[in-house]
Amino acid sequence: VQLVESGGGLVQAGGSLRLSCAASTSHFNIYAMGWYRQAPGNQRELVAQIISGSTTNYADSVKGRFTISRDNAKNTVYLQMNSLNPDDTAVYYCNAIHLLIPTMVYWGQGTQVTVSS
Repeated sequence: VQLVESGGGLVQAGGSLRLSCAASTSHFNIYAMGWYRQAPGNQRELVAQIISGSTTNYADSVKGRFTISRDNAKNTVYLQMNSLNPDDTAVYYCNAIHLLIPTMVYWGQGTQVTVSS
């Protein structure tokens, strides 16, 4: 499975961005999709994950600001990021985990998000 992210960039504090991740699989609906981020000097951390349309999980630091969603017809997962602050600056990675074979894990190449103060 190939994952291709888009939508990163430079934004001022308080602004918004929407990340997209397109997956090259005909079985998109059997993957849990997630967004992780890694800032310089930090470990990669989970930002948000969506298993189905209603089952989501968020890091405490982004709850109420970020929204993850998926469009199974387009094999795409989105991350809407609002009220961005400089602490959100990181490379954001798309992640896919096979729901039946959880050792099958895939990563995108990452997209840079930079929030200026």
